[in-house]
Amino acid sequence: MVIEGRNSIREALAAGTAIGRLYVQKGLHGMEDIVDKSKSKGARVVFCDKKELDKLSDSGAHRGIIAVVEDYKYSTLEDIRALAKAKGEKLFLLILDGIEDPHNLGSILRAAECAGAHGIVIPKRRAVGVNGTVVKVSSGAAQHVKVAAVNNVNDTIRMLKQDFVKVYCADMKGDVMYDVDMRDDTAIVIGSEGFGVKALTSSLCDRAVSIPQSGKVNSLNASVACGILCYELIRQRLN
Repeated sequence: MVIEGRNSIREALAAGTAIGRLYVQKGLHGMEDIVDKSKSKGARVVFCDKKELDKLSDSGAHRGIIAVVEDYKYSTLEDIRALAKAKGEKLFLLILDGIEDPHNLGSILRAAECAGAHGIVIPKRRAVGVNGTVVKVSSGAAQHVKVAAVNNVNDTIRMLKQDFVKVYCADMKGDVMYDVDMRDDTAIVIGSEGFGVKALTSSLCDRAVSIPQSGKVNSLNASVACGILCYELIRQRLN
């Protein structure tokens, strides 16, 4: 996997991610700490022209430095639940139902990390996984948020409900979020960018929850909606 940009690579190093090769644009300064730390951890550092970096870049926004690292290591749902238990906190889980845009996933990871979510569940198929673009957009959050890739989101919801976890899906026709109690063990399902939460998945949830909107455009980006719901959960748990 390729990670681009200074901040993303610094976060990867801080999280202990193994870097195989580090490509650095010749003549640029301000990255000496990254180079030194990468070398100390056994990375091969290659100084090259911007054109070479452009060829390696997926986003076109490498800002003069690219790291080739091991593929992202997914957690399990059990890992996420164990983290909540270890912290002595009620479970705070996000379930993504078919998010396909890596920028959305990266932004959701960032919101989840800021809000203190214990982890995120994504499907293994027909959805974006954690790749270099996701890592960059997450601004380092991908290094700190547990992500579990599961075979079947619906089976995961069924299992959570058997363990008395409340599962709510984001839906414009749902109950207003202020009226939905998210203080106990809670999972929030966020649907895909174009179609929202699938009908079967929605039917498995305890309730649908909506965000009050007064504007003429009756829709929010998936990552924005996720962030708002995360902070409503926090507000409720602080009160």
